Amino acid sequence: MLELESAEKRFADVVALRDVSLSISDGTTFGLLGPNGAGKTTTMRLILGIMTPDGGSVRWNGARIDERVRLRFGYLPEERGLYGKMRVRDHIVYFGRLHGVPKSEIEAAADEWIERLDLGTYALRPCAELSKGNQQKVQVACAAVHRPELLVLDEPFTGLDPVNAQILHDVLAAMQKRGTTLVLSSHEMWQIERLCTEFCIIARGSVRARGTLAQLRSGWPTRRVRVAPDGGAVCATLERIEGARFIERDGEAVTFDLPRATDCAELLRRLIEVGTISSFEQIEPSLQDVYLRVLRGDGTEAA
Repeated sequence: MLELESAEKRFADVVALRDVSLSISDGTTFGLLGPNGAGKTTTMRLILGIMTPDGGSVRWNGARIDERVRLRFGYLPEERGLYGKMRVRDHIVYFGRLHGVPKSEIEAAADEWIERLDLGTYALRPCAELSKGNQQKVQVACAAVHRPELLVLDEPFTGLDPVNAQILHDVLAAMQKRGTTLVLSSHEMWQIERLCTEFCIIARGSVRARGTLAQLRSGWPTRRVRVAPDGGAVCATLERIEGARFIERDGEAVTFDLPRATDCAELLRRLIEVGTISSFEQIEPSLQDVYLRVLRGDGTEAA
């Protein structure tokens, strides 16, 4: 269990974090979201013990995070942190040794990560010769080679093309199944939505919303439906609903936002009475939809 209780952090007159409380259970994949400058990286550095809070506390399994506990964590920073002249395999081995993995074990572990991340072609090349995407994969291997209990990743998909982004996604999903606790920050909403089981949205140093995606969606004020075909009688029926709002017409389908209290089963019966319906779909808001609504200030904390 990772717990932040009323954590605060200031830099001179700037309040980076204000009364941030989070609880992340073992094995959870936790998405930390927010705009640039929201306090995400500061939160991660408090979790890792790189910084200490000016107020509140940060604990792992009830204990303060010290150097001994920190060895059981892994960290992928947003910034590049590789030694350019060091070869890729040596780099991964070095970081494993820094985390206390015996020399007899770390070389095999490094080779395993080189294979998993498709880095075999570059294993004996200096890190500076690699593309940004491959350097990012080397950093992932360095962060995870010691099999951490908690892995914190700040913008892990930065610089990755779609093929390598999928490789990383599969690697993180495998760690997820193995029970590793993951904390991810990313602006790639679709990746975060696929991977994470819980979320926290931070803005201006404060928690604005947190919970599972289902909990975050529960506060959504409307229901969105997509109906095909969009015959005149169908559209007229939808338009007569008080509070209904036309969104778009796509081919033969029409999409409307309706009041949350709308009984969709009853609505479908009414639409069938006035027209031939081939498709009726209720569309749940995406994580990005929820995120944008929270940042606009018309969302509330989910849990």
